[in-house]
Amino acid sequence: MPESIPVLIVAGPTASGKSALALRLAEALDGEVINADSMQVYRELRILTGRPNDEDLARAPHRLYGVLTGAERCSVGRWRALAVEAIVAADESGRLPIVAGGTGLYLKALVEGLAPIPDIPLAFVQDAARRHEALGGAAMHEALAARDPAGAARIPAADKQRLVRAWAVLDATGRPLADWQAETGTPELEPFAFHSILLDPPRDALYAACDARFDGMMAAGALDEVRALEALSLDPELPLMKAVGVPELRRHLAGELPLEAAVAQAKQATRNYAKRQFTWFRHQLHPSATIGAQYSESFDDEIFPNIRQFLLTQEGRTGT
Repeated sequence: MPESIPVLIVAGPTASGKSALALRLAEALDGEVINADSMQVYRELRILTGRPNDEDLARAPHRLYGVLTGAERCSVGRWRALAVEAIVAADESGRLPIVAGGTGLYLKALVEGLAPIPDIPLAFVQDAARRHEALGGAAMHEALAARDPAGAARIPAADKQRLVRAWAVLDATGRPLADWQAETGTPELEPFAFHSILLDPPRDALYAACDARFDGMMAAGALDEVRALEALSLDPELPLMKAVGVPELRRHLAGELPLEAAVAQAKQATRNYAKRQFTWFRHQLHPSATIGAQYSESFDDEIFPNIRQFLLTQEGRTGT
């Protein structure tokens, strides 16, 4: 068995300070920040997806930010393969891999692995997504339960992504996702040792931060970003076209909403997304440490000793 690679995970809902904490850790521990946000992998919307700016990129190495075009689709499996490569590359360069992001399925797949299933044609995924939009989460969940009771029992009605995936797999293959996972067995995992930190601030404070963050994005040129995205004439079903804030600002550009109303709806969408992240992380992540607030450097005395102890437990590692 090869020596395990220590990997830090910084997770939490949007506007909780994940990027700031990851950057602080990278500077202090000679690390590289690896993106685990499903929208920050795309290059067209730097402002609206909250990607690191040039100043941040100059402070520490970053990987998997803006590496795909909006015309591409980044599945969980594709991101995981890229992340594994990035972790190994960071380790080989003598730097500590620090995976930061708020896409829970990405983090779960990295830690627990993915059971392989056949490639699902795009048409089935799009059909499942249209069905969800037409029925809504509760009715879609009920329909799935009628076809795959065991699968539906494991998926909350509010989890659109997993509902759509389960429906598409069932339609495309005629078999529930759990059948494929059972047949392929437990995925083989890389020799990584994980230490995860969850930022879990009070909701009222987080929602206020979400609103302020979106105001900052608008002031920085988010509307112009969406205008440039529109000029590319991309398929509206592509993931990037559904990034938080994009549908609302597109409606404004199309003359369907005043800007003030579009911004208000985008802020609400951001808060709704943060609420879903709250729920997911509290039930799925099982962090090594939890900070019940937005990150600030005042928490460093609480965070760093645990991380250094984790690094000391890894064979051949001494920490910083």
